[in-house]
Amino acid sequence: MTALLSAEWTRLAATRLWLWGLLAALGSGALIGLLALVGPENFNPPLPGLATEQGTRVLLGLLGFTVFAPALLGTVAVAAEYRHRTITTTTLFAPRRWTWLAAKLTVYTGAGLVYGVVASAVAGGALFGAAALKGVTLGLPTWTIVAFLARIALTMAVYTLLGVAMGALLRNQVTALAVVGAYFYLVETTLMLIPGVKLVYPYLPGGATAALTGFTYLADAIADQTGASASELLSAPAGGAVLVGYALVAAVMAVAAPLRRDIA
Repeated sequence: MTALLSAEWTRLAATRLWLWGLLAALGSGALIGLLALVGPENFNPPLPGLATEQGTRVLLGLLGFTVFAPALLGTVAVAAEYRHRTITTTTLFAPRRWTWLAAKLTVYTGAGLVYGVVASAVAGGALFGAAALKGVTLGLPTWTIVAFLARIALTMAVYTLLGVAMGALLRNQVTALAVVGAYFYLVETTLMLIPGVKLVYPYLPGGATAALTGFTYLADAIADQTGASASELLSAPAGGAVLVGYALVAAVMAVAAPLRRDIA
């Protein structure tokens, strides 16, 4: 297993995927700093400023809203092997498929955590820097913000694992990316628009993430537009537990499902 883990890290370093991931993480973090400079009070519609708890939470929550990026990277990491036929060499090197599947899950989840740490560190630095430039004190204590960013980093690791699982299950890169992208951009948002059905939203990955990060802006905005009540999210610990559950199920499915399929 050590050799497989080393091989996966080498494979990741030999491609440009890590570079795109690094750029996406830096961009996500820098975006939070840019929005902080603009100020939530200048958004449309206006929101409370950085000096308020709500204004600071909105900006941090927006970083959590970018978790689809590591999910897409995780999807590409595995599906690309089927697209470029390198999966055949991988299987010949490690005939017991569960070993290299487990290695991929481990390595790319670790890569997702690194992605989350970079994005959170850049966002945190940019947020404090913007507040200093504007001469305001952030509406949350420093350690609360640090803990918040740490939760987002862990969430991004979970989403990378989910992306890896989708890539392993669907195999076709275009299909996998379309399904993952459509889910994050369309499916969960659509469910929030349907009375009754929206009750399941808190238990979906997006709803659990919103609960963990405290980002209710999207749900509240949809509720304002439709005139309906917003979905009631789970508590932060419960949201984290739901995400961990999804991660465990995804890991099991990613390892078990491809075992009996032909490599083609």
